[in-house]
Amino acid sequence: MADAGRARKIADRIKTLIAANVVSIVKDPDLGFITITDVRVTGDLQHASVFYTVFGDEVQRAKTAALLEKNKGRLRSFVGQQIQIRLTPSLDFFADAIPETAAHMEDLLREAKERDEAVAAAAAGAKYAGDADPYRKPEPEDDDTDADGVPGDGTEDTGADARA
Repeated sequence: MADAGRARKIADRIKTLIAANVVSIVKDPDLGFITITDVRVTGDLQHASVFYTVFGDEVQRAKTAALLEKNKGRLRSFVGQQIQIRLTPSLDFFADAIPETAAHMEDLLREAKERDEAVAAAAAGAKYAGDADPYRKPEPEDDDTDADGVPGDGTEDTGADARA
């Protein structure tokens, strides 16, 4: 059992090697615009899963998958010569679902935005069901007392004599 760090380093090296040289090794005009997105190596360094995406339609993806499967041995041989470890891992190619997942996420985000806009439009013309301020507040006391607390004529006593 190899160290997880070593497996990760080997996976990164395999990814770099295949990404840089897949066009020169396969040498077929039907090979689509391919991007190697990830490589995962098992803990015992025996198997490597290579994930890729292809720019194009379904026909182009199918042709690229067939070409990669056909040239799997040549790619493994090249990787073995370059990384020089005791056992070269076998390569398995998997079409990565990143574009489909990203498109699905974009659709979900667009739908959520449309729903938010519909809710905002409905809320724009909405009114309160009751009062604008539904909370109770104490009513102000409305009695006829002066500031000094003595009932009177409504004028305040300033404390000064009214001598003029």
